[in-house]
Amino acid sequence: MSAVDFLAQEKIWFEKPRYDEAERRFYERVNGPSQTTQDVGANTILQDIARARENIQKSLAGRSSSSSSPADQGEIICRIKSLELENHSLHKVVEDLRAALSKLECRVAVLEKSPAAVTPAPAPSVPYTNGTTVQQKTINPAEEEEDDDDDIDLFGSDEDEEAEKLKEQRLKEYAEKKAKKPGVIAKSSILLDVKPWDDETDMVKLEECVRSVQADGLLWGTSKLVPVGYGIKKLQIACVVEDDKVGTDMLEEEITKFEDYIQSVDVAAFNKI
Repeated sequence: MSAVDFLAQEKIWFEKPRYDEAERRFYERVNGPSQTTQDVGANTILQDIARARENIQKSLAGRSSSSSSPADQGEIICRIKSLELENHSLHKVVEDLRAALSKLECRVAVLEKSPAAVTPAPAPSVPYTNGTTVQQKTINPAEEEEDDDDDIDLFGSDEDEEAEKLKEQRLKEYAEKKAKKPGVIAKSSILLDVKPWDDETDMVKLEECVRSVQADGLLWGTSKLVPVGYGIKKLQIACVVEDDKVGTDMLEEEITKFEDYIQSVDVAAFNKI
């Protein structure tokens, strides 16, 4: 049973407002009018509602009498299903459009962050041996091939010889300049432990003997006395040497020549500078 048939057959008391109105008039005749203007307006609204209900009841009754056939109902159901399918497909198309629009917005944001125009990089400068620089010209591969074909001289020229001479001269000047440039001097920092014979050795004299050793590329530094044991102290002295001129073997040999004060010499630390 359809909703229209159900409403048409349902028992509803649509006449109640009329009975209420008749009851009100009866009591008014008995007791006199006691309603205010607001009550009268409310009754008018109730009457309008009752009339509307009556009209609805009549329209529902008319529709139930002229209800459509099962074939028409099936057609309506088919049309509703087709509309639902179309609505579903439209929803899918809208979702796809939203996804594409979001991707497009992301790409536009990235392009807006990047610089609007890429400035061409300046051509690298080529240094000459005499200190001057010449801006190198950027050439496309096709233009370079055409230029190479134009530069071919089958018969030779004096300009090529002059260019070769100029190139040789500049290479020679560069080699001479490089030869005159001083090289890096390798240096090392050495810490020596100089041990005396006993506790009666004059350590001041011992240090004077050590510092008396002089050589090209040798520079003595700070020193201190370090206790060894039984009242004996050793001299710990630092020096800086040029590796090509002074070595540890040479220092040990020169210092141990003072046999009256020095027993032995050991290298405590050796660091490159």
